[in-house]
Amino acid sequence: MLGGGVAGLTAAHELAERGFQVTVYERRALGGKARSIPVPGSGTGGRPELPGEHGFRFFPGFYQHIPDTMRRIPFSGNPNGVWNNLIGVPETRFARLGGDDFRLPLGPKAATSFTPEMFRETVGAVISTTLKMPANEGLYFADRLLVFNSSCDARRLGQWENMSWRDYVGGHARSHEFRALLSRTLTSIMVAAKEEIASVRTIGTMGEQFLGNPFEIGNDGALDRVLNGPTNAVWIKPWVQRLRDLGVRFALGSEVGGLDVRDKRIAAARVVDESGVARTVDADYFVVALSAEQARKLWSPDVLAVRPELAAMDQLYVDWMNGIQFYLRTPADISRGHTAYIDAPWSLTSITQNQLWTRKLTEFGDGDVRDCLSVDISDWNTPGMLYGKPAKECTHEEIAREVWAQIIAHLDDRGTVLRADDLHSWFLDPSISWQADHGRNANADPLLINTAGSWQYRPQAHGALENLFLAGDYVRTNVDLATMEGANESARTAVNALLEVSGSNAEPCRMFSLYRAAELEPLRKIDADRYAAGQPNLFDVAI
Repeated sequence: MLGGGVAGLTAAHELAERGFQVTVYERRALGGKARSIPVPGSGTGGRPELPGEHGFRFFPGFYQHIPDTMRRIPFSGNPNGVWNNLIGVPETRFARLGGDDFRLPLGPKAATSFTPEMFRETVGAVISTTLKMPANEGLYFADRLLVFNSSCDARRLGQWENMSWRDYVGGHARSHEFRALLSRTLTSIMVAAKEEIASVRTIGTMGEQFLGNPFEIGNDGALDRVLNGPTNAVWIKPWVQRLRDLGVRFALGSEVGGLDVRDKRIAAARVVDESGVARTVDADYFVVALSAEQARKLWSPDVLAVRPELAAMDQLYVDWMNGIQFYLRTPADISRGHTAYIDAPWSLTSITQNQLWTRKLTEFGDGDVRDCLSVDISDWNTPGMLYGKPAKECTHEEIAREVWAQIIAHLDDRGTVLRADDLHSWFLDPSISWQADHGRNANADPLLINTAGSWQYRPQAHGALENLFLAGDYVRTNVDLATMEGANESARTAVNALLEVSGSNAEPCRMFSLYRAAELEPLRKIDADRYAAGQPNLFDVAI
């Protein structure tokens, strides 16, 4: 197993449960982007170090592969293992500059019927009323959602895969409120994508899941879930221990340098171990579970001679989405869930963690921290409001001050929520490193960004190299987004392919389907005929 992130741990878990001997080679730390990161030197008096992170965890209720794995990770006192460490949050807050914030309650809602007209009127009214935009724009957006939800698979892949979300919703031609909330916020903030380049198919599919989840159809739990403690403590460490119990071995500090090919098989992997010694690793099967930008470095001419389609991975686009944590001396009453800062140049979202954790932050660090405001920065390319520079060109200190200023600007109209005197310390994702010679940052952990038309560049989990299997959120999956869920799903797909190649009689990994409203299936069948005839979707009319 080459890589120990979510994809690698998932594949190791599934294989070990089926009797395979697995060794995981990982360069840095197990858990990858999902792990929590101890703040160096912050722990005193016998307390553990403050927990930092690449970015806060978010487990939508439509995730099903990750929760299924969590149920199979024992955790003391939990009947369903680590899965019981997931908790639903009751609201999401949308904060604006100059006030007029709103909060969206989250919770189960009954669905008694589901017709196109009900969908259009209800969603349109909710959007225009809640978001305070013109009624015609709320109705227009509801129509765009209906067009996608009633589109057949052929149209989704042939038409919507090749159009950007912003063009689809006409974001450039609508009101500021529409652009900020329904074009930009739903992409860069909510699902780590870019409105101007993300495909309609990707964003529409995610919207389909979010719309279905409140109706408790085809979902695993509450719409917005988080962990009840630091990621390593309540998920990653128990997971690694479970894998050790299953016989999985770990070779930390091992960096993969290349793959040797012989007779359309991987003969060996070249690895540099933690002591700096280069060696080869022999195995019957190799699962590459690295991120896209790392995996494609392994595609040598010998690899591409057998799997030429992997060369298209050079067309995949990565960008930055990294986190910063502000540790506070007093609790911050911002929201009982996630908060989106709609007008923030750097597309910020946050959550205050102490209210959600069973083990409180006073038990970490020096004992003075009462809360942690964990913030995700989704836009590193737009100039900020304090220094007039994008985050990529700001020092770490400037990033901290800029993020703090953008948040304060969104919250101070409601009274003083955050005070400078309450700031104990902050911690920026260590993947971000300042390059003084270049006057900008580098990022060791960029994020795959889905772009319109990129499906053709994403590989299958298995191909002509008989004993090579790919697992990672860049591999083709149903969820079709750079997420923990996508990484888990891809790993299961890789393992199922490996089981077939090996001739194993073990039961295949369980796979889950994404939600689609059954009531709209007759319309999708009509749309299949219309698409084949070159006609638009039945509801795709100008308003």
